[in-house]
Amino acid sequence: MADVHRDRRDRLRARCSAQGIDAALVTRPVNVRWLTGSEAARALLVTRDAASAVLPEGAVPEEGVEPLPAAAGVDPAALLAATAGTATLGVEEHDLTVARHREVTAATGARLVDLGSAVERLREVKDEDEISYLRIAGEMGDQALGELLESILVGRSERHIALELERRMIDHGADGAAFPVRVGAGDHSGLPAHRSGDRRVEDGDFVTVALGGCYRGYRTSATRTFVVGLAPAEWQIELHRQVFEAQRAAREHLVAGATPDDAARAARRVLDAAGQLGEVDGEGVGLEIAEAPHLGLQELGKLDNRVPVTVAVGVHLPGRGGVRIEDTLVVRPSEDGGPELLTITTKELLAL
Repeated sequence: MADVHRDRRDRLRARCSAQGIDAALVTRPVNVRWLTGSEAARALLVTRDAASAVLPEGAVPEEGVEPLPAAAGVDPAALLAATAGTATLGVEEHDLTVARHREVTAATGARLVDLGSAVERLREVKDEDEISYLRIAGEMGDQALGELLESILVGRSERHIALELERRMIDHGADGAAFPVRVGAGDHSGLPAHRSGDRRVEDGDFVTVALGGCYRGYRTSATRTFVVGLAPAEWQIELHRQVFEAQRAAREHLVAGATPDDAARAARRVLDAAGQLGEVDGEGVGLEIAEAPHLGLQELGKLDNRVPVTVAVGVHLPGRGGVRIEDTLVVRPSEDGGPELLTITTKELLAL
């Protein structure tokens, strides 16, 4: 993987050079990890012909990265800044606190320039190794959810079901859950940010489950809604159909060259025709569960090949519950078959 990370640092160098920046001081942990492959590295300095990172004692650096030992009481960013020896130093102002910014300024004679989200933008398009990690993470979530569908849910609390799903993903080899699993039963179902609580599942409930696996740091997200009982009510069947069709319409628009709002508009047309308000959202995923790009109305730009994104559609009826369906996909060109689905657990309305 050394060549992969060296290539990533070279791409950052090229971006800095185009902006007249001599060196980049990267402090945001997820960006440092992406550029070095190390979870232990605390900060990274990338100059035109070298790279150095502050590492704890005993940590082994990647080839091409000079290690600097962490000094007690010295900020790693300031330590690297003091060695930069450049006229212009790019920093991640969105990560540095005011206090850390002052320390970096005091440690170097260079002029500080904001890198903005330069590394985050480089991270948007994934290589095939990154996509393979996401594919595995998606499979782990699917396996855990598939096993849950074979168990008895009536009488169990949302929190208990959520904890079981997290354990099952770990049992299947996941680093852990990509985010705290969310389970919503009855009138909690269909809510986008519901936190699993003490409500117990009852016959006739809609149950919404949002989960994601994490493998080698890469995270996916999926949401499914089911009915508990012998047969769903007519209103549940119809609401699920509307959300299912809207989410499918959104997925079909996640092709290379489309705009980020194409998927949202497609789903919105289906919901509008059904007379439902609901919500449509989505965002990039990778080492974080929420990365660029963001899907939604008014979003600009074009979707690139090999960009993994989530797309979710949900409708919640106060006092009754609702339906939410979400998938993680990889944007692919239409000529290659269109978006690649990474979360494949059925989206049909099952009665558990």
